[in-house]
Amino acid sequence: MPRVSVKEDRDKSLVRLGAVIRARRLSLDLSQEALADVAEIDRSHMGKIERGERNVTFLNILKIATAIQCRPSDLLKEADL
Repeated sequence: MPRVSVKEDRDKSLVRLGAVIRARRLSLDLSQEALADVAEIDRSHMGKIERGERNVTFLNILKIATAIQCRPSDLLKEADL
């Protein structure tokens, strides 16, 4: 099975998910670096996730959700996924 790339994200799912993560982070008054630190994700990778430039893994969604104190399903629902 071929890998799915960001270029194949025609309905902008990754961009929507990244926007939700960014909005939640900002509502908690967290810097991108602070969120990345708590979630144990490289800061530059976190930036790419927020901009929809990376096909974020399920495990990273779990880490991010825990760091911003919500359920993974909340992120997906807010992103209309």
